[in-house]
Amino acid sequence: MNDFIYLNNAATSWPKPDCVAEAVSKALTTLPGSANRGSIEDFDVFAEVRKKISGIIGVRAPEHIALGCNSTWALNLGIFGYPFEDGDAVLTTKAEHNSVLRPLYALERRGLINVIYLDTDRTGRIPPEQWEKALIRHAPRLAVFTHASNVTGAVNDAESLIKAAKTAGADVLLDASQTCGWENIEADNWGADMIAFTGHKYLLGPQGTGGLYVRPGLILNPHLVGGTGIHSDLETMPEEMPSHLEAGTGNEPSFHGLLAALEWAEQNPLDKTERGKMLAALRGGLADAGADVVAPEDACMPVVSFSIPGQTPSEVGFILNESYDIICRTGMQCAPKLFGCIGRPAGTVRLSMSRFTTMDEIVAVIGAVRDITYEI
Repeated sequence: MNDFIYLNNAATSWPKPDCVAEAVSKALTTLPGSANRGSIEDFDVFAEVRKKISGIIGVRAPEHIALGCNSTWALNLGIFGYPFEDGDAVLTTKAEHNSVLRPLYALERRGLINVIYLDTDRTGRIPPEQWEKALIRHAPRLAVFTHASNVTGAVNDAESLIKAAKTAGADVLLDASQTCGWENIEADNWGADMIAFTGHKYLLGPQGTGGLYVRPGLILNPHLVGGTGIHSDLETMPEEMPSHLEAGTGNEPSFHGLLAALEWAEQNPLDKTERGKMLAALRGGLADAGADVVAPEDACMPVVSFSIPGQTPSEVGFILNESYDIICRTGMQCAPKLFGCIGRPAGTVRLSMSRFTTMDEIVAVIGAVRDITYEI
């Protein structure tokens, strides 16, 4: 794998810091110590992860972070568990991932909610004025939006969008799957009611880790019910968080890996200035090579979406993979509604960098795209 250039970090980050695999291996070869489920409670990894995550997303109540297998789990929990009443409106956007869209579709089919899907601009960013108009017009009970587009990398002004929604009387579920570990998040200061995140992207942890923050006072209906290790005599889930939303045995080894990644990140601060230079070099080089690049202004994740005239995204991705050993993502990227907004109905090729991407890799990718456009 070291011969490959891996640029699919918006899907799953790779490589991980060495300490992640070491922590998972150690957890698998020592006695399990899941909280409340045995007599071996020397160390509660879930509580430690909650403390670390609370600092990253800016919340003062780490016990209100429910941990689960990924952000899809978290988004399903936040949407299906929300206390809707018949006819409630939900405002969301066409930038959303299927992990948001499909739960909303399911509730629409049941006739429980009415969903408004707001267009983005040509770079995948939510237009603040249109957002505010939709809030006034539809008076939604819940607003759901992504902090950054997983396709174009465009980061939304979450603070202003959340405050506008709160002013309109809506609760807010922010999908921070793409941004957690990279962009600043201040849930309490912004007034967010729920924050969904995953551990395997820019937090650099293993797959099988993620969670949902739920503000104190907002009571969700558990989407999964079962054992919690406490109050076993109850017929319902315990009322206190996080047990109220955490059914079943947690993925202890992977959360040991996530904790190691979080500790590593504290010791190795992200240099966003250097990553920004690499992003600019990649965008400019691709454009000079003849690619049609989506280039959002202002805040952006280390993500570039592009297309090549005369080639489908899948064809370009196949050539990059098979001929140049470049791993990327192509097509609709689980955000199917967005591509009409950005004028790319056939999808795009997406390159997503990480902390470990090098300038030599960027140069190699640009050269590969130049070869492809030259052949056309």
